[in-house]
Amino acid sequence: MKPQTANLLRRLIPALKGNNYFKIVLVGVAILVSVIASADGSISGRVVGVADGDTLTVLDDANQQHKIRLAGIDAPEKAQPFGQVGKQRLSEICYNKHATVAVVNTDRYGRTVGDVTCDSVHANAWMVSGGNAWVYRHYDKGFEFFYGLEKAAKEAKLGLWADDNPTPPWEWRHSRKLKD
Repeated sequence: MKPQTANLLRRLIPALKGNNYFKIVLVGVAILVSVIASADGSISGRVVGVADGDTLTVLDDANQQHKIRLAGIDAPEKAQPFGQVGKQRLSEICYNKHATVAVVNTDRYGRTVGDVTCDSVHANAWMVSGGNAWVYRHYDKGFEFFYGLEKAAKEAKLGLWADDNPTPPWEWRHSRKLKD
């Protein structure tokens, strides 16, 4: 069950106990809209937040927020070199624009993982081709064509590839865990 649907269900229980029929109908409709929206495997709405170079928040027509992790890519963490640049680049193409998300799955943090298009720009591919993200080697299924984009960005020394030996985010996160 999606986290948003679970939240709506938690609101429904107190409404049932209090016999508040208006709330029951309202929450029931919200649950129905949430289930229908996720049933076709896509989310559509306006990007209202960009957390970093591979995570954004979409507000759908039902005023429900969806935290989206871009599928097939891994951008530098905010505290990592090029992390703020990655966030800025994703913001430039997606923030306050219409996004369509083809849902791939849900990650261990409850975020929707998806293939994102912002105003006709394929955000996942754009981040890799501009040298703002790596192909995420552990989760590249269906996104193998990103390797060609990454190779071209590396050869052109775009973005993070201007550094002679940039540290992939998965290695950076692992080294941080060892220090803690």
